[in-house]
Amino acid sequence: MASQDGGRTAALGRQLSLAHNELRRLINDLKNDLKSGAGHRHTGGGGTLAAHCLAFCGALETHHRGEDDGLFAQLVRERPDLAGTVAKLVEDHELISSILTRVAELARQAAAHGDRGPDEAIRRELDGLAAIMESHFRYEERVIGAALDRMVPDGDWPEPVFRPVRT
Repeated sequence: MASQDGGRTAALGRQLSLAHNELRRLINDLKNDLKSGAGHRHTGGGGTLAAHCLAFCGALETHHRGEDDGLFAQLVRERPDLAGTVAKLVEDHELISSILTRVAELARQAAAHGDRGPDEAIRRELDGLAAIMESHFRYEERVIGAALDRMVPDGDWPEPVFRPVRT
C-alpha cells in the first residue's frame, strides 16, 4: 500500500540521485588520478590506482545489481507499465558491465606489470564509461525518480542501490 504523503518514495528518489552523485565523484577521482600520473603512486585513499579502479568497478556493479534485483524488480511488480523502461535500463547495465570488465582487466594488467602502458587505455575506457553513465543516470533519475516520487508503494528497497561502496 502506498504511503499517503509519498515521503518515503520521494526520499528514495533523492537517495538514488545521491548514490549516482557519489558514483560520478568516484569516476571523476579515477580520471583525475590518471591525468595527474598517480596511476602507479599511492592515491589519496592510500591504495594504488589499480586498487582504486577495481573498487570503483565493484561499487558500480553492486549498485546496478541492487537496482536490477531490488529496486527495478519492485518497481515492475508495482508498476508493470515501467517494464519497457526497466528493460532498457537493465540493458544499459549490461553494456556498462562489459566496459567495467575491460577496465578491471586493464587495471589488473597495470598492477601486475607495474607499467604505465595501460593508463591511456584505461583513460579512454573511463571517458566512454563516464559518458554512458551520465546519460544512463540522468534518464534513470528522471524516469525512475519520477515514478518513486509519484507514490510507488514502499517495499523492501535494497541498501546497495543507495549506498555505493566507498573506495
